Amino acid sequence: MAVLAGSYSIPLIGVSLFIAALTYITYKLLLSSYVHKWFQMKPIPELEGTYPFIGNALQFKTNAGDFFKQIVEITTEYSNVPLLKFWLGTVPFLVLFHAETVEPVLNNPIHIEKALIYSFLHPWLGTGLLTSTGPKWRQRRKMLTPTFHFSILTDFLEVMNEQTEILVEKLNKMAGKGPFNCFSDVTLCALDIICETAMGKKIYAQSNSESEYVKSVYKMSDIISRRQRTPWFWSGFVYNYFGEGREHDKILKILHSFTYNATYEDGNKMTHQDIQEEVDTFMFEGHDTTAAAMNWVLHLLGSHPEAQSKVQQELQEVFGTSDRPVNTEDLKKLRYLDCVIKEALRLFPSVPFFGRNLGEDCHINGFKVPKGANAVVVTYALHRDPRYFPDPEEFRPERFLPENSTGRPPYAYVPFSAGLRNCIGQRFAMMEEKVVLSTILRNFNVEACQTREELRPVGELILRPEKGIWIKLEKRTPQTS
Repeated sequence: MAVLAGSYSIPLIGVSLFIAALTYITYKLLLSSYVHKWFQMKPIPELEGTYPFIGNALQFKTNAGDFFKQIVEITTEYSNVPLLKFWLGTVPFLVLFHAETVEPVLNNPIHIEKALIYSFLHPWLGTGLLTSTGPKWRQRRKMLTPTFHFSILTDFLEVMNEQTEILVEKLNKMAGKGPFNCFSDVTLCALDIICETAMGKKIYAQSNSESEYVKSVYKMSDIISRRQRTPWFWSGFVYNYFGEGREHDKILKILHSFTYNATYEDGNKMTHQDIQEEVDTFMFEGHDTTAAAMNWVLHLLGSHPEAQSKVQQELQEVFGTSDRPVNTEDLKKLRYLDCVIKEALRLFPSVPFFGRNLGEDCHINGFKVPKGANAVVVTYALHRDPRYFPDPEEFRPERFLPENSTGRPPYAYVPFSAGLRNCIGQRFAMMEEKVVLSTILRNFNVEACQTREELRPVGELILRPEKGIWIKLEKRTPQTS
């Protein structure tokens, strides 16, 4: 036994020494990279209270609503700073919310990789179109782009109209009965639309108001966004044993079971994992973002009767007294509604911030930034730049009339991102929003029951109001305003 024990001790010692050496080398490399970036980025203004190794991690609020309010306050306080940085642990982030700092990042094909914090989406969405990079992303983008060709989108109109009619039937029951929260109703409609168009499968979400999928999306968004801003939980081991790892995995099973059997019929050779990655991505991105956008529009029009009256006047001109479905020619004529949607996306962009990993050393607004730094585009703040949007908190759809958009920098307004990685589904989203909103406004007058202050936006993966969108509806006929 002694001989046997001795023979095992040699390889065990070797393994231990190897692990110790590897740990030391990794630590030294990480430390070296961190120290290098720390000094290289020293000239860039930073948030107050930055500490070595911890950075600003302890400053950020854990509650999603408080965190988003904090981000808004930071971008307001530092609005005149040419460039701003903060640190999450040893990882540097640039905060971009001016057109001149956003453009060099989004306009450069070298910077197409998503930021480090997107890795926490991988268990849910895999490395699909939202999270992949390099050759895989380019291949998927090329493969999926034809799916959003105008002729194919036109085929989706029938589904959008059918599902919107179901939504109107549900809303009819609420009309004239006082305030109610419409957020879930609109969300389930959007979910039915994306399932039937992207997956070719009816799921009857609107008939099941307690959708487990929707609830799980909200829970997962909250869990992931909380992990993104707490670097001590970035380690999988720590997260699983001391954080929300088990709750994360429980919700993940619900989300994946919902999309597991979905398939594409596009003739491309994709593995089951390939398909599920894209289905999960389209299911999340394709219903949550549009649902939020439509809800914000209903609140804003319900708060601005004069704008609502203009939309309904336009609808009267296009549809008259008919209750027919929306067609492609109608969509082209709904120019003021188009401006309303764009202004709502300015004030309440569905994705309030998104991140990129810088693929090479570069200069942003006069500052040298090293490869590997992360850039966070704060869309919510970018869209409030008074240079391009005077009185930025005011709801003014006319800002987006062609004559009022002349000279505005293209990177001052990016609700669907911009550059190579712009949103592949933006035409789908705008079409859906016009169909749903025009149909609602042909049937009802909308009155908002919340002030702007009461909305309390929560910026997780998607920008939502903390307690929903509360409105009153009154039935109308096309002749009334």
